[in-house]
Amino acid sequence: MCLWFVLSLLNKRNDVADTAWGLGFVLLSWVSFYLGQAHGARGLLVALLVSIWGIRLAWHIHRRNKGKVEDYRYAKWREEWGKWFYLRSFGQVYLLQGVLLFLIVLPVLLINKNIGQNLGILDSVGLAIWILGFVFESVGDAQLAQFIKNTTNKGKLMQSGLWHYSRHPNYFGEVLMWWGIWLIALSVPSGFLSIIGPITITILILKVSGIPMLEKKMEENPEFAEYKRRTSMFIPWFRKSI
Repeated sequence: MCLWFVLSLLNKRNDVADTAWGLGFVLLSWVSFYLGQAHGARGLLVALLVSIWGIRLAWHIHRRNKGKVEDYRYAKWREEWGKWFYLRSFGQVYLLQGVLLFLIVLPVLLINKNIGQNLGILDSVGLAIWILGFVFESVGDAQLAQFIKNTTNKGKLMQSGLWHYSRHPNYFGEVLMWWGIWLIALSVPSGFLSIIGPITITILILKVSGIPMLEKKMEENPEFAEYKRRTSMFIPWFRKSI
């Protein structure tokens, strides 16, 4: 995170932290796999799952931000924090993100620290849930990117595809993936204790930096009030009738 803070200074934009987010999980997963005691199929499985998720997310965010001005959230903080901007950025964006990253990845760290049972039913269920979550996040992101790319949609809200059933299908998918990895961790000693990981990412997205910040921005769109009334916030469901 210190390295990415330096990169943010060189690039004069703090939204590189969003690209760093997914890659940090990939790094911790493989380092813990290498240093751990297990070196088994379960550790390899979750390292691959985290890598697929983290690299896709990092590339998606990098491509989305490339050639554009700094993300509005960081630009707002740059203005609000004034002379304390660099110090608060280092602490509240990069170091804090590193701590949260460590908490969320705990299921993976415990898997790589302990030799558990052979792959079984919990691993299969966890993998199935992870795949479902990955589909929601990746497809939701792709649908939104295609919608924004179409200039005729300027000023409109994405309300088709997965976004017809949830206002945040990509966030739903991300949370689901980490609960899936936690289920896989239940097969190793003390695996249950790593529940702090999926709980942390769930709270972050539902209550802190995910949905609340984005919906505050979406409220500026005149279509949002009706979209909010009819569409499930998080868990995909059928829309309410008019």
